Amino acid sequence: MKKAVKVSSAMLALTLGLAACSNSETTNEGAKDKDKKDAQKGKSSEVVKIVYARGQDATKATEKIIEAFEQSHPNIKVEFREMPSDSGKQHDAYVTMLNAQSSEIDVMDLDVVWPAEFAQAGYTLPLDRFIENDGVDLSKYNQGALAAGNFNGKQWAMPKFIDAGMLFYRTDIVPKDKVPKTWDELLAAAKQYKGKGGTKFGYLMQAKQYEGLVCNAVEFIASYGGQIVDKNNNVVVNSPETIKGLKKMVEIAKSDVVPSNITTFTEPESHTAFIEGQSPFIRNWPYQYALANDKEQSKIVGKVGVAPLPAGDKGSAATLGGWMTAINKYSKHPKEAWEFVKFMTGPEGQKISAIYGGLAPTLPELFKDSDVLKANPFFGEQGFVDALNAAVPRPVVPNYPEVSEIIQINVSKALAGELTVEQAVANMEKEIKAALNK
Repeated sequence: MKKAVKVSSAMLALTLGLAACSNSETTNEGAKDKDKKDAQKGKSSEVVKIVYARGQDATKATEKIIEAFEQSHPNIKVEFREMPSDSGKQHDAYVTMLNAQSSEIDVMDLDVVWPAEFAQAGYTLPLDRFIENDGVDLSKYNQGALAAGNFNGKQWAMPKFIDAGMLFYRTDIVPKDKVPKTWDELLAAAKQYKGKGGTKFGYLMQAKQYEGLVCNAVEFIASYGGQIVDKNNNVVVNSPETIKGLKKMVEIAKSDVVPSNITTFTEPESHTAFIEGQSPFIRNWPYQYALANDKEQSKIVGKVGVAPLPAGDKGSAATLGGWMTAINKYSKHPKEAWEFVKFMTGPEGQKISAIYGGLAPTLPELFKDSDVLKANPFFGEQGFVDALNAAVPRPVVPNYPEVSEIIQINVSKALAGELTVEQAVANMEKEIKAALNK
């Protein structure tokens, strides 16, 4: 909102005189210009209602965001439409609604692996013109999170909060200056500390054939400089870098530092073993920290540190998780919808999400905010921030579930020794190309 500007009585008299001399056409044109400017700022002379859809929220974050937004935008009212908590069911509900070109929702939260699919299907509006018109500085966002909403050179969704794979370690076993920084160092440290402090294993990961396997594989591949699909939608998985990364993953998964049945481990199996004190190291998501410090469940309360995942030849990489916010292509109020998206994914909205929802911001500056840190002391750990900054997206493709299944099957066969890494990568190249060219 513009602040009122004081004018002198002389200037006021002049203004009134000019207004009196103007004809009705000029007056109407001025009113139209004002309405146009107001509309560009998400304001209008009448109240507009938009509908915001997201999964269930057990916290007060959504309520607080809407309340703050409506206070600063009195001519826009937001109705919260609660979707299923299961992300698969939420996805299907959106698809059913949008296939029918429904305008019943205006703004919606998307899992990080959905934006390309929704953009390709024509469900969402590109946000570039809004971003440019309002001078939104995209360089202030976590670039991995931002990239998850970019498809074919356009930004289809704004990052709302972020999740990323991290390395958690036992501080009572592993000295802080001995935390491994590379995958080779991790393998050596896992062998060294296995059996210490009552542990049974040296390292825990997620290696079952499911989405978590893709997340682990992407981290190995990216840390050695490889990719599966590049930003131009080219399949580039069959490269020396990808092969080297997956070979390191196979080496660790077949070593004696992990459980012999590691290919049955998802997040619950791995995090349970860790909080029961069975390993000095684990790769997991940020929730692991809170779980490890839960006195009702954990045997290692107060004994957990966090660091970025080990690096390959090209540095550390963490698979990106989290949620984005987009605008329904069929919304009847796109400008007002954008105002809400801009607010919710901007500094004020993300601060509310962090304080009341415990969600990690996609604006790194908020990790230095005293109010955010008071509510989430964990956010202040440098290892946590560094791990988030290493985040990379999974393949940004319009048919991600199909591509994910191809990766899962071939990486699983490589871990089981049914395929060499070279064969698995060649298969992925052929099958992903076929899937994308349908």
